[in-house]
Amino acid sequence: MPNFTYSDNGLNLTKQFEGLRLSAYADQVGVWTIGYGHTGPGVYAGLTITQDQADAFLASDVAGSEVCVNRLVTSAINQNQFDALVDFVFNLGCASLASSTLLRFVNAGDFADAAGQFQRWDHAGGVVVTGLLERRQAEATLFMT
Repeated sequence: MPNFTYSDNGLNLTKQFEGLRLSAYADQVGVWTIGYGHTGPGVYAGLTITQDQADAFLASDVAGSEVCVNRLVTSAINQNQFDALVDFVFNLGCASLASSTLLRFVNAGDFADAAGQFQRWDHAGGVVVTGLLERRQAEATLFMT
């Protein structure tokens, strides 16, 4: 499989669902977050950043997600499928994709069943979250495009 890079279409999906916050906030499970969903030890209550910093964090975070998907996916996929998987990893982490039935179906070339797996990841803190359900539906739609 060729190494893909995240397209503008995928990046727009991530931006849409993450939203932009230039002041740090605790997400639904209490993780300090800033910019377009950036987390980590440098994010804390009271932190503020600029648009340029938010864009830099996003580029760095997306790069890690791209590496993950390029490493884990062994079947031939298209750009939209790659973008959907990168958004999934950006939101849930590489370990979630690595251990998922979603990845097993993707690598088997069973894309219809893979698309059905996105919606299984619509919980935060054990509760179905409408925003996550909408994001998973958008990823599945993009994946099947």
